[in-house]
Amino acid sequence: MKTDRLAPWAAYCIVGVGALVMLAPFYFMFVFATHSRTEIFQLPPPLFFGDDFLGNLKILIERLPFWRNLGWSLYVALASTALTLLFCSMGGYAFALFEFKHKKALFGLVMGTMLLPSFMNMIPTFMIMDVIGWIDQPRALYLPGAASAFGIFLMRQFVTTSIPKDLIEAARMDGCGELAIYWRIVLPLLKPALGTLGLITFIASWNNFIGPLIVMRSPEMYTLPLALRSLQSPVDTEWGALMAGSAIATLPLLILFAISSRQLISGLTTGAVK
Repeated sequence: MKTDRLAPWAAYCIVGVGALVMLAPFYFMFVFATHSRTEIFQLPPPLFFGDDFLGNLKILIERLPFWRNLGWSLYVALASTALTLLFCSMGGYAFALFEFKHKKALFGLVMGTMLLPSFMNMIPTFMIMDVIGWIDQPRALYLPGAASAFGIFLMRQFVTTSIPKDLIEAARMDGCGELAIYWRIVLPLLKPALGTLGLITFIASWNNFIGPLIVMRSPEMYTLPLALRSLQSPVDTEWGALMAGSAIATLPLLILFAISSRQLISGLTTGAVK
């Protein structure tokens, strides 16, 4: 009996310790953002907030077009999210409820792309972007990946388990066109899955480092991850400014995840069991 009572508390303790370990880097990032470079490298390092955040922010703005980089990150993340939701919902709807030739083979081909390591796309991506003249252009970051295999799979699973075929057939019998069915019936029913995919896509785009590294050349066109990386130097890195920029870049994601974590989990689990 005692063992049964202690088991939940032991699980809570393990989860609590794990949460503290995972949150520690975020805490120290915000703490170091308020200290100068000299204070950061003191022994022992500072454990509480200081008063140098504005000074670090001033250094950050002097060395980078920081607000422009922040704006480009937001623009690319929003554009990538919107296009991914549009194309993946269309693809998932088609694979779930339409019958056409070589449907299974095409879906298998789409899923097969998930097996390819992302680094294999680096050279082909650069070559294609260079040929079509998209080097140093933001559209090179959000158009190539607008229809992701994961997004299509997630939408297909949700449509298969949550949208009855009889509803679609009834709409067709009433004279509703395919685009009208997609826009008026399918999309409203896809809101949980769309919210989950949108959150995942936005976070992935916001944190994307390799993509801008391949196609961006001008510091004014950098997104935040690449811009902050350019602050690092073998001899003169302003770590306080770097931590301040990282804290500003991380804060929106933490708020977004805190607000929509339940939406993320429910969207991922919905349709897992048919």
